[in-house]
Amino acid sequence: MKEKFTRWDPVDHLHTEADQLAYLDACLIEDPGDGSLIRAALGDIARARGMSSVSRAAGISREGLYRALSEDGNPEFATVMRVMRALGVQLKVA
Repeated sequence: MKEKFTRWDPVDHLHTEADQLAYLDACLIEDPGDGSLIRAALGDIARARGMSSVSRAAGISREGLYRALSEDGNPEFATVMRVMRALGVQLKVA
């Protein structure tokens, strides 16, 4: 019997705000220093909440938001902060 595999998508597990915050916090801790995990986490959380509503709240086009948070994206820090504000999350230093 041939096995069937599906691609794992973190969005399938980001149902609550607590789940999303824990995921973002883990990505902040584990990021290798280039922002790749943070960018990916913000994109996943935005998809979980609805990319259109997040893009409106951030003042960025939906396509621009997808592009900025994609694997090849390189968003400016201001863009990251706008997305975080739209998601209602804060960056804290400890």
